[in-house]
Amino acid sequence: MVLLSRRSFLLGAAGVTLSASGVGAYAMGFEPMLLLDVTSYSLTPAGWPADLSLKIVALADFHACEPWMPVDRLLQICGLANNLQPDLIVLLGDYNGGHDYVTAPVMPEAWGGALSMLRAPLGVFGVLGNHDIWHGALPRMRGDGGESVRRALRDASVTVLENSGQRLFKDGKPFWLLGLADQLANRIRAGQFRGDDDLPGTLALLKDDAPAILLAHEPHVFGRVPKRVGLTLCGHTHGGQVNLPFIGSPVARRTTRYVYGHFHENDRHLIVSGGLGASIFPVRFRRPPEIVQIQIGRPATTDVAARR
Repeated sequence: MVLLSRRSFLLGAAGVTLSASGVGAYAMGFEPMLLLDVTSYSLTPAGWPADLSLKIVALADFHACEPWMPVDRLLQICGLANNLQPDLIVLLGDYNGGHDYVTAPVMPEAWGGALSMLRAPLGVFGVLGNHDIWHGALPRMRGDGGESVRRALRDASVTVLENSGQRLFKDGKPFWLLGLADQLANRIRAGQFRGDDDLPGTLALLKDDAPAILLAHEPHVFGRVPKRVGLTLCGHTHGGQVNLPFIGSPVARRTTRYVYGHFHENDRHLIVSGGLGASIFPVRFRRPPEIVQIQIGRPATTDVAARR
């Protein structure tokens, strides 16, 4: 773990900025720490009941740490999520910090306390991400296989879904909410991983023809998701995190083509959140932190991103 004095932090941070000082200051300070978008989608999956209207707010990739994602920033995000008045709130993993360029960690008890203020009539549900499994509150801190993260979520009244699901009701009409365990949970060697995810076992929980929604931290699984699941919600990519003009995010695109936004393939929908925090380096460029809200059960409309 790298714990820096404020003086050392400010000096060291300069070494990880982008080449132009103005752009670097924006990418390290303004965009990741001060901006917060609300990105809205409206869609109706194939087979979705015409009389079932459902509003979901999705939060992904918090990567809690000081000074980039402190508790007061988390409280701001949770307050805005509540103000959107969703039927359901889902958390898409990576609560632990994702880099070592910090002044202090934010421990699971602290970020969990902030998440405990989330409220939705149908509840708050979450999955774990790779950083929650790989290490502790920061990358150089010893991990416990995600147990501290699970405990913090449970203490925050978040239902954790790992290869599991629940049958929920909105206005007396049922739907399934499924969640996968992490797909990169176990490092085998450099660049190779074995996941704890069990898609067939999770799908076997569907005991009727009620519509189904799947939560998965990484979008890699989407190619294997059957039409039985009308909507998959993911995080992990941070929407590319750094998106260069005319180039996009070459790093993210090396791992998946599902980097950001709404994908509609073979009567299946996927939404990949741009997330809230950062990993590897504390920068975001042309992909501000975002809260995602999804309206299901109305005629599809143009996706809207509203700066808050």
